[in-house]
Order: sequence, then C-alpha cells, then structure tokens
Amino acid sequence: MARTFGVIRFPGSNCDEDALHVVQNVLAEQQSQGRLLWHKDSKLGDVDALIVPGGFSYGDYLRAGAMAAHAPIMQAVKEFASAGGPVLGICNGFQILCEAGLLEGSLARNVGLRFVCKDVYCRVEGKPTPFTRDIPAGRHIKMSIAHAEGRYVHPDIERLEGEAQVVFRYCDADGGVSEASNPNGSVNNIAGVCNAMGNVVGLMPHPERACESILGGGGDEGLSLFVSALNTLGVAQ
Repeated sequence: MARTFGVIRFPGSNCDEDALHVVQNVLAEQQSQGRLLWHKDSKLGDVDALIVPGGFSYGDYLRAGAMAAHAPIMQAVKEFASAGGPVLGICNGFQILCEAGLLEGSLARNVGLRFVCKDVYCRVEGKPTPFTRDIPAGRHIKMSIAHAEGRYVHPDIERLEGEAQVVFRYCDADGGVSEASNPNGSVNNIAGVCNAMGNVVGLMPHPERACESILGGGGDEGLSLFVSALNTLGVAQ
C-alpha cells in the first residue's frame, strides 16, 4: 500500500518541490507518493505524513514563520499532529512549527547576524521519532543548512534535554560536539527537536537536499529520515 506525504506550500516556499521530488520520485519504488497542499486549504485529505518545507513563507515578515503559523491549513496540521500523525518541519518549516506551538522553543537570528549556507554534520539522538527510529543513536549524518534565523533557543533547556526531545545536534565529522561545530550559536548545539509525543520533528538542516548522491554535498544521508518515516508507517499499518 502506497503511503502519501502531504507537502504544504506557502507563498514564499522554495523547498516544497525538492521535498515532493524525494517522496514522489526518489522513493517511488518504496511505495511512496507525494501531494502538494495549499496554505489556504482547510483539509489535508488522505495523507499519512506531513512535510512543512523550507523557504521564506510570506516573505519572513514579522518573524520567520510567524505569519504562516496562522495560515488556514495549520488548524488541520494541529489536528493531524494531535492524532499522532508524523509531521516534519524543515528549516522554515521548523520555524513555522515553533511559531504554531507544535514544537517548543524558537529560532532567533544567527550569531554574527549573517545568513549561513554550508554543509554540516548532525548527531542523531533523543527519543525515537517516525523520522529517526531507523537511524542508530549516535550516528552523525551530513546535510546542508541555509538560514539566517536558525539559532535555537528555549527557556528551560535542561527539561527539554532531560525529556530527550533533542533529536539532532550539530557536531563535527567525527561526531564530536563543540562550539566550533555550531554554525549559528544554537543553545547546546541543537539542530532539531521533537514534541513530547515524538511524532512532530523540526530541524534546520535540509535532509531533502541530501537524498541523491549525484547532488554531492551531503550525498544521500538525508534520505534516511524519509525511509524511516515510511518504515514507521508500514509498522503502523
């Protein structure tokens, strides 16, 4: 049975087609398909997982993701998440999920106030999620970042860490976590988190840009997130 990923498109999204290509074409042999969802929609339709992609939704006016968090489709996203549906927010999608209250914390301007675009390594850890359960804890994967507001902050970081909601952490090529491996000043080198249930995940790096080795950069290591989600949905079938 094919599994459908809904990919939400906001005005200003620029990674929606990339995410759609991965789930529609790269993973086609694994019974995966994708469907674009418009920000003005009030219903998601028959989807098994959601991707809130990167870009500059609504031009990033006010704060990155602040306007998109109030788009009509977000009420359906909240209901889907509350029912346990897998949701992945990538870059601007991570910002949107935080602004919408689906994930804790927020994303502030990078240290140095510069846009950062580079390949990074992230260590996978924390509680199992649909997008990481098939990735061994401690493995570090290579992906790219491209953001100006990616510095993760949280008012109670000790609780978040204690509840294992940190699922991606910036590290070096050997898996070591240090200030030097932190590209934006995020507290505790945090690159991605999940909600308390573990079904909603947000991260600043772009796994959809690291799904085909022909692209170089991160190779195809980012594909593991989408394959993990497919396997999770298969288990839940």
